[in-house]
Amino acid sequence: MEHGIENRVLTFIREHHIFTLAVTRDNKPWCATCYYVYLEELNLFVFTSGHDTKHIADVVETGNYYAAGAIALETKMTAKIRGLQFAGFMKELRGNDLKTAKSAYLKAFPVARLAKLHLWGLVPDIIKMTDNRLGFGKKLLWQNNGL
Repeated sequence: MEHGIENRVLTFIREHHIFTLAVTRDNKPWCATCYYVYLEELNLFVFTSGHDTKHIADVVETGNYYAAGAIALETKMTAKIRGLQFAGFMKELRGNDLKTAKSAYLKAFPVARLAKLHLWGLVPDIIKMTDNRLGFGKKLLWQNNGL
């Protein structure tokens, strides 16, 4: 899939494996920290969360599958600050997407074989990356204007 996301953004996503996911219910936000893999060919963040977790229950019970996330490099050095925010629609993975995602997730996190996996995907429609190495406050923005 040709999505046009800048390579510096994709590299940052590949270099990390934990994101913070944010959902809302009744105008009240909730965050969860999740291990992820990113399937570039599908423009899909893949993570596992059970139906009994607050963030998944909030999404399923309200029907509000639009969520946001963030990946941050932890540093106190201002010139090295990098981080990424994204938003898009979540979906419980099924069929071929589930098969592809499960293979990639277990390759990245072999210990997950010991757990019951409920794989979810988030397809971002906006990604904004801050990279102070390129200049203070430098932003790289990608949006899927086709949605």
